[in-house]
Amino acid sequence: MRKVVAEKYRDIDFSGAKRGAVLKCEPGKTKISIRLDNAVLEYFRNIVNNAGGGNYQTLINDALLEYVHRRSTLEMVREVVRDELAPYTASRESGASTKPPDKKERRKSTTRSN
Repeated sequence: MRKVVAEKYRDIDFSGAKRGAVLKCEPGKTKISIRLDNAVLEYFRNIVNNAGGGNYQTLINDALLEYVHRRSTLEMVREVVRDELAPYTASRESGASTKPPDKKERRKSTTRSN
């Protein structure tokens, strides 16, 4: 059996070469390096294996996107609830009647603030 020997150094001109990834990321995506717990990786890899194939990184991305959307929806709901409860809180703090303002008064106050 013949032993494989590495080629001798050749004169290769790298002056026009560019550093960086050979494949560009698709638009809207950024390549990063991230450290995850082994349990997290195993969880997503098992999902992919049980499904018969796929990309665990895509699943991690989808899970993160779902978290972001759910979180932003939660913040939006909290803001709406705060706005709706503001008249009740203001009347309670001022010592006025705890009766909530009627709908016309609430509409006036919200249209003035916008």
